[in-house]
Amino acid sequence: MFLFGEHAVVYGKPGIALAIRPRVYVTVRKTSHAHHAKSPYIDQCFKELNVKGSVYINSQLPSSSGLGSSAAVTVATMAAINDEFGLGKTRDQIAEQAYKIEKRVQKGRASPTDTTVSTYGGMFLIKEGTRKRLAPQNYHLVVGNSQVTHSTARMVEKVADLKGKYPTICEPVMDAIEAITLDAMKHLDEPQYLGRLMDMNHALLDVLGVGHPQLSKLVLAARATGAYGAKITGAGGGGCMVALAPKNLKARIAGALEVTDGRALITCLDTEGLRKEKDA
Repeated sequence: MFLFGEHAVVYGKPGIALAIRPRVYVTVRKTSHAHHAKSPYIDQCFKELNVKGSVYINSQLPSSSGLGSSAAVTVATMAAINDEFGLGKTRDQIAEQAYKIEKRVQKGRASPTDTTVSTYGGMFLIKEGTRKRLAPQNYHLVVGNSQVTHSTARMVEKVADLKGKYPTICEPVMDAIEAITLDAMKHLDEPQYLGRLMDMNHALLDVLGVGHPQLSKLVLAARATGAYGAKITGAGGGGCMVALAPKNLKARIAGALEVTDGRALITCLDTEGLRKEKDA
């Protein structure tokens, strides 16, 4: 999940992202016939590794919500295939191949952010394919799902079109998002300061055309209920927003999001990332 920098990372700017507690569970079993999933990400995993198998998914993350569910599914599927077929791939190789799959499915405009945090857990600064693990923080996060579906690929394409038509406006917006991310790096242990930066980042995402009326309602509801800050997280155009909350107000903020026709999730940083569960 993005804390800062979504969309700007596609153009070489830095972003800060973190793994959150909800998980995606994937089981793969060998079969003699190719199994076609409803997800192009899963189909591409089997194609990339040149194997045939069936896949079973149990996801705690809503799809098309901006929480990196496609990356989590891709990483978990790659790892499950690797385990079932004994391919011997390292965690680094799984992360790299998962990113390539996301990039292919999203027509070349994906960033390695979500696949990195899904694989390794924790919090990272991402820039131009490089990653720097950041010290874990005890953030109290409230995610609000607008329940409006969207397509990451379509939203990335929309920003690219806008940037193409209005480069002298959009490029400074990307620079401003970069400045926010870099400033946030100096204040990672100051949630109130980060909250103000989140509000600014949200406004810039609105400028890029990835806002949505329901997301705006959820963001305003979170702020009005005492959040340090709130913003779109992910591609926008629907999906989710995230609020950074004082510990004693997170339940109240979640309630405010539910009243505003959102689906709320109280969560925190997950430092573990990819793991193999006990065999059933």
